[in-house]
Amino acid sequence: MKEHDNTFFIPPDVARSVRFHITTSQPCPYLPDRKERKIFANLTGTNSVELNDSLTRVGFRRSQIIAYRPACVACQQCKSVRIDVRQFKWSKRWRRVLSKNDDLARTPCPKTASNEQFRLMKRYLNSRHDNGGMNDMSMRDYIGMVDASPVRTVVFEYRQPAMYASDDGILTGTSLSDVLRDGLSMVYSFYSPDEKARGLGTFMVLDHIRLAQELDLPYVYLGYWVKNSEKMGYKSNYKPLEVCEGDVWRPLLDDEC
Repeated sequence: MKEHDNTFFIPPDVARSVRFHITTSQPCPYLPDRKERKIFANLTGTNSVELNDSLTRVGFRRSQIIAYRPACVACQQCKSVRIDVRQFKWSKRWRRVLSKNDDLARTPCPKTASNEQFRLMKRYLNSRHDNGGMNDMSMRDYIGMVDASPVRTVVFEYRQPAMYASDDGILTGTSLSDVLRDGLSMVYSFYSPDEKARGLGTFMVLDHIRLAQELDLPYVYLGYWVKNSEKMGYKSNYKPLEVCEGDVWRPLLDDEC
């Protein structure tokens, strides 16, 4: 593996101690007429937390019990991105989104899947035209996604105010997030499709920025950004944004968006 190849960079100390695998080529879910390939490692054993931290810092992304990053032969459009929390600019646009959702209460929950979360996720997925086949996910699959996390994972629930003392309030959004040494990584989020005016997807990102600031964590990791992708292009709206090249993070320039 070439250290100067952005696609294949792995820290030498990690490469010596971890077994990596490469998938076969599959149709790209983000860009038409492209093929994708991934390099991945299993996050198992006693060092899974440290390994996830190390790999995230060089552009990997966690999914269940693996960490992966693109390893495409002829394309490098998928860029791992993170928000520089300390330099984040709270524009009027962002403050309006926070204001629309100031009735929501964020509750950190253990990494234990609930039927209520699963029902909300299914509603969210059913409202989307292209969800990569996740519509077929069962409750057992969802439990595997949440409960089986081998790292420091928190399930953040966002609820509307309770009407009665015995009521927990309406579950409006959920974010499955990893707590890293240098930030928060938003692994997967979903929300009520009936609350479009709230901008819940945007709100949960902003709330993670706000939480990271409170915890004095410098970054919020958003996964992969793909320019001109309807699914992934929105991430460049959060500024300043950094992209990973090899083991170096640099600012994403306006003319690159």
